Amino acid sequence: MRKCLVLAALVFCTAVAAVPARAQDDTKVQVFGGYSYLRYNPTFSDVNTNGWNASANYQFYHGLGVVADFAGDYGSPNGVSGSVYTYMFGPQVSFPSRISPFAHVLFGGAHASVQGATSDSFAAGFGGGIDAFITHNVGVRLIQIDDIYTRFNNGTQNSPRISAGITLRF
Repeated sequence: MRKCLVLAALVFCTAVAAVPARAQDDTKVQVFGGYSYLRYNPTFSDVNTNGWNASANYQFYHGLGVVADFAGDYGSPNGVSGSVYTYMFGPQVSFPSRISPFAHVLFGGAHASVQGATSDSFAAGFGGGIDAFITHNVGVRLIQIDDIYTRFNNGTQNSPRISAGITLRF
């Protein structure tokens, strides 16, 4: 967990240092939708899940913004179907250019379901990624990597999540 926090802080500081050097951009809203892979780590074994990730970022000042991130990941290890949903919010720092790195710290909740049994938990996400814009308004999220922290059933889970997809700016 400490290594992930140090990495997130390093990416965050690098992005903050780069923000004043960018040209003025009138983009205020950025929306992302795409594929998500979550290596969910419940207390009994690791589970590979696949699903979706969507987010909306509102930039209120030169690359500083607030993001809402939602994801749903699904898997069936050993024939037992399950799902994990996350809904998190927090600050995001980005360098709005054709190749646009970003870093964020997210807090919110998670909901897990296994064969009808459900559980809710606090959730936090630390990470970032890189967007590559084909035009001013349309781009591709090349990669987003997050460490998703949850506490289901009195256990701590640190689950890496990797996402990629389409990004639109307005």
